[in-house]
Amino acid sequence: MPASSVASAASSHHLSPAFPGRAPWGTANKLRAWQQGAMERYLQEQPRDFLAVATPGAGKTTFALTLASWLLHHHVVQQVTVVAPTEHLKKQWAEAAARIGIKLDPEYSAGPLSKEYQGVAVTYAGVGVRPMLHRNRCEQRKTLVILDEIHHAGDSKSWGEACLEAFEPATRRLALTGTPFRSDTNPIPFVAYEEGNDGIRRSAADYTYGYGSALGDGVVRPVIFLSYSGNMRWRTKAGDEIAARLGEPMTKDAVSQAWRTALDARGEWMPSVLRAADQRLTEVRKGIPDAGALVIASDQDSARAYAKLIREITGNKATLVLSDDTGASNRIDEFSQSEDRWMVAVRMVSEGVDVPRLAVGVYATTISTPLFFAQAVGRFVRSRRRGETASVFLPTVPDLLTFANEMEVERDHALDKPKKESEEDPYAESEKEMEEANKEQDEDTGEQEQFSFEALESEAVFDRVLYDGAEFGMQAHPGSAEEQDYLGIPGLLEPDQVQLLLQKRQARQIAHSRKKPDEEADLLELPAERRPVVSHKEMLELRKKLNTMVGAYVHQSGKPHGVIHTELRRVCGGPPSAEATAGQLRQRIEKVQEWATRMR
Repeated sequence: MPASSVASAASSHHLSPAFPGRAPWGTANKLRAWQQGAMERYLQEQPRDFLAVATPGAGKTTFALTLASWLLHHHVVQQVTVVAPTEHLKKQWAEAAARIGIKLDPEYSAGPLSKEYQGVAVTYAGVGVRPMLHRNRCEQRKTLVILDEIHHAGDSKSWGEACLEAFEPATRRLALTGTPFRSDTNPIPFVAYEEGNDGIRRSAADYTYGYGSALGDGVVRPVIFLSYSGNMRWRTKAGDEIAARLGEPMTKDAVSQAWRTALDARGEWMPSVLRAADQRLTEVRKGIPDAGALVIASDQDSARAYAKLIREITGNKATLVLSDDTGASNRIDEFSQSEDRWMVAVRMVSEGVDVPRLAVGVYATTISTPLFFAQAVGRFVRSRRRGETASVFLPTVPDLLTFANEMEVERDHALDKPKKESEEDPYAESEKEMEEANKEQDEDTGEQEQFSFEALESEAVFDRVLYDGAEFGMQAHPGSAEEQDYLGIPGLLEPDQVQLLLQKRQARQIAHSRKKPDEEADLLELPAERRPVVSHKEMLELRKKLNTMVGAYVHQSGKPHGVIHTELRRVCGGPPSAEATAGQLRQRIEKVQEWATRMR
């Protein structure tokens, strides 16, 4: 089919290429280049199964409905079934389809479909309950099945099996996803897997449009990540008080507890970060007048607490979305159409929900899977006009910084684990985390019991800016001129202008910092090039040196190892050696050396 025919197929139904927002620069009244390219690929091959991987915000809905319109018009199919992850998304699909003349029933549950409809919109959970109902529909009439965010069909064995049973007879199947990778090895129905040179089978997409390509085309916004660290203090179940700095090398459990301490609304970290994010929103709204902000929370209690903080900080009420029910769906729609500043939501509002004016985000959840992170950031990247930027505030947690630095990395779903057990898969997270990330409802998950502890206090420190795989800036106190320099970056910039501006601001800060002698400069004011960087290997060496020194002092003093370590913690402060920072370990080494010298 000629390209012109593809474009006319879409334009004849008045389909906005950027539904539900306005088209970005250069795309009005026609399909985006990737959408047209994907259409041409499909129409040339006319496959029964087609997997399109396109970065969140690129316009998968437009591509799918354009194709559906063509297949219906040419009588290749007689009806359409859309399968979406959530209730809100199935309604969103029905609304989008109605705009181009395809009527889908989002309330369908059983029985004959009214003649006014050309198909249905259902959820994966709904298919899981009644697979034979949908199989019968596919057998009775030629059906196109659109599987939105197809990775959800691998969430559980029952969902995957239900999709296979329900849609095996379908005439055509179109699978869509913005994040094809999963942390588990559950096969995704109707997805082809190809074995690589390493013997691992990976998903094979028929058409891929990644974030890097979309950014170059002006289809998505460039994302500026603003990372915040700070000192945390909490009490463990055993009654020990632990102090640590977010972002410094520590055990996995300590990272988790420091992270949760930061996100506790009763500390100072969250108020400081929300205040900074609100200032950033004010700056962004100078160029994007209706720009909105979203906090993604871990649970209902935290979401309510964050909404209260936003009210106290800004004087304005935040829209609160607690679960994927009818009321929540209406609140999302109302926020999308308003010019209100803030929305606070729990978990799965982060996937697929289209609120094109969202430009500022706060990642205030402890979910650390690459899939969830990519979907969460995807809520802020949809471009409506050229030059818009997105800003996402993060805690300084190693996994999150890695994901932020790898925004442009394209990954496929691996069906097999690496052959060598010693090879660590950096994207392999626990199955429990994946289940948590893909929850459809906001039920009580017992997450609070995962690490039993009590958050005592927290403070925020502006740490760095991450953009396009590079890092800029130096640590600074909240409210300082250094922090304000980055919060004040204009909201309308081309990607290369963002890079240039960040380089200039960093150079200015380093020049300002160099005017002070090191002995007069607070560590927070030192530029990155003069701040001590402690690697994991160096931390191991410091712990080894401390243990060696303690071992030598055991023979000199006659005291047991445990007694000496306890005395060091009492005198120097801080957590056990396994969770101590580099500075705390060095302080203890110096103290043991001091004790040993006195005994000679």
